[in-house]
Amino acid sequence: MPYYYGFDWTYVVLVLPCLILSMWASANVNSTFKKYSGQLSSRRITGAQAAQRVLMANGVQGVKIQRISGNLTDHYDPRTNVIRLSDNVYDNTSTAAIGVACHEAGHAVQYAQSYAPIKLRAAVIPVTNLGSKLAMPLILIGLLLSYLGNISYMLVYAGIACFGLSLVFQLVTLPVEFNASRRALAAISSGNLLTEEEQKGARKTLTAAALTYVAATATALAQLLRLLVLFGGRGNRRRD
Repeated sequence: MPYYYGFDWTYVVLVLPCLILSMWASANVNSTFKKYSGQLSSRRITGAQAAQRVLMANGVQGVKIQRISGNLTDHYDPRTNVIRLSDNVYDNTSTAAIGVACHEAGHAVQYAQSYAPIKLRAAVIPVTNLGSKLAMPLILIGLLLSYLGNISYMLVYAGIACFGLSLVFQLVTLPVEFNASRRALAAISSGNLLTEEEQKGARKTLTAAALTYVAATATALAQLLRLLVLFGGRGNRRRD
């Protein structure tokens, strides 16, 4: 039984470990970035300059680079074709800042070169956003209407399927993020943006960031499994 004296063991066994992993990954990326923010590039290249060099090296034009407030709020916006770098990255010459900036430039290169996974991710975003909004209402309505029998459990299953779309999004996101980091590190090396020793700081920063996406994927998978354990077999039990 998922519940034992009112206690949900599915949450403890499946979801809680993944949430702990997510919190650790988030803390780790912040501490790693802070650590290597103190390791300044000997070539004194800023994050914005590094991103621009990655774009130029790949023949990508028309991408703007702007400053954005916040900490680690860096991202590439394909709708406006703008790379937005946070205050700690934009004009910072640290190995961490250069790694993050080149990663975001890697996303711009992905779009410019029609990298398939990032196109797929962009295509599924509207569907996954809708699915995340419908998932729990469908499950709750299905449970409330359980007296209707199998019809109500079709709503529950539809809700679980909608929630599963969030896992699809996370799975598609993983290769996109890993590829952007590989592009960043390759550009840093080939463009001599950092010395070989300094590249370690950029690599560790990007590795820590990648772990946050792994943790998010694990959490989405655990939550889907929990829903399947809690509700997946109720329709069959009811028919029995």
